Amino acid sequence: MQNITTTLKKMFYLWRRSQVPLKEPIKVSRIDNLIIFLVCILISIISSYKLLLISPLNITDIFSWLWTFTEILISSGILILVSKKENPTISSRQIILIITLLLAVQTAKLVLASTISPLSMIIPPALIISQGMGSITALAWVSIASLSWPDPAVTINNNLFFILLICASVVSLLGGRIRSRAQLLQLSIFVPIGSLLSQWVLIGKDKIYFFNKQDFVLANRDIFSDSLLLAIVMLFTILFIPIFESIFGLLTKARLLELADKEKPLIRRLSLEAPGTFEHTLLICGLAEEATRMIGGDIDLIKTGALYHDVGKLHAPNWFIENQDGSKNPHDEIDDPIRSAEVLQAHVDEGLNYARKNRLPKPIANFIPEHQGTLKMGYFFHKAKEKNLNINENDFRYKGPVPQSKETAILMLADGCEAALRAMNINASDKEALEIISKIIYSRQKDGQLDDSNLSKGEIFLIRRAFLNVWKRIRHRRIQYPTSKNNTFS
Repeated sequence: MQNITTTLKKMFYLWRRSQVPLKEPIKVSRIDNLIIFLVCILISIISSYKLLLISPLNITDIFSWLWTFTEILISSGILILVSKKENPTISSRQIILIITLLLAVQTAKLVLASTISPLSMIIPPALIISQGMGSITALAWVSIASLSWPDPAVTINNNLFFILLICASVVSLLGGRIRSRAQLLQLSIFVPIGSLLSQWVLIGKDKIYFFNKQDFVLANRDIFSDSLLLAIVMLFTILFIPIFESIFGLLTKARLLELADKEKPLIRRLSLEAPGTFEHTLLICGLAEEATRMIGGDIDLIKTGALYHDVGKLHAPNWFIENQDGSKNPHDEIDDPIRSAEVLQAHVDEGLNYARKNRLPKPIANFIPEHQGTLKMGYFFHKAKEKNLNINENDFRYKGPVPQSKETAILMLADGCEAALRAMNINASDKEALEIISKIIYSRQKDGQLDDSNLSKGEIFLIRRAFLNVWKRIRHRRIQYPTSKNNTFS
């Protein structure tokens, strides 16, 4: 028994050692922190001030107000921490959006609680948050928005509260996984229908009046009116999601799929003006997608980021070997390793310019510099050494930064492995391919390129296996067909 315990402890220790520390959240400026804190204070005031309007006011009422005020303030802080935990790269604008939606809902409860159903107030913002920031953040937001009501006089039917939590949770969970606008429209139809049926079963048939009331859309506690209003508000929310994406930098899965359309002008230009780079990009997409799927990363993000990572080569396509026809190489003509290195760095700088001009979201633009990190331009560095030039090694390194996420790190590794795997003999064994992959990945690790990526040793092992699997799929023989005069064989 003691041997089993010792073995388990060793295994746990080795597993813990194989993991890297969790990525630290990005720092928020002092001004943004001040704005966020003031909004949280405002939420706490709106959510608790009615407790001070009780007459006569005694010490117990003051303590009750202070408790509610502190509770809402702490809840807002927990909501921000949850959002940072789920998405360490969340921006201050997105945090402000989350708490501003909470402020808007708390205000709506004070002004419209007697007119509008809580379903219509809480579910649509949950859809926005789940689409842009993730399901866990949306669930935390729903919990706080559902449990804290500014007006103590407003009471909610327990069954309605239960339906509210179920519908909001479903929207939060599905919203983080939905990958198209069409699925969003389906959600905006089926959730109101589900709420209508649930209220009909749990609250009662006597609450359905259909068109008997003139103000049936705003007839609170009429379950048909509540569900109809919820459907309308959700439809308007879906229409406004692209505006939220633009203003607050949200990157929804639907937006990623739209950007990944190969008919997008920038991608179309790449395929026409730099066809070799485009083919290289497609091969990298296959490697990176399989590796990301293997470790449970964001597949839509890396597929889209991979498509745009080399758009900077559009500024001078013929300076890159994959776009040359073999007749001449501009690098040989200038015969200057330093200038050649500047051209390679320019494809990163120009790529960022293309990203700004085409309004690419920041998480996509990050793939452009991070897929090169601070790697050394080894070929031209050795050329300069052969010429005995007075050089600095840093002049032959990309400016960086090194990959800051798992997805950009995987793309860097796929970029390095793609050319090596494609150049291998078709008769090469799996062992030889794995050795090449391991050698390239190890060189990146040794050079410090993966230090900030949050990739664990276990995940790197899975990435190696994924690259090998893709290579095995694309490596295949073709039989030699016999030729004939009319070429009827296919």
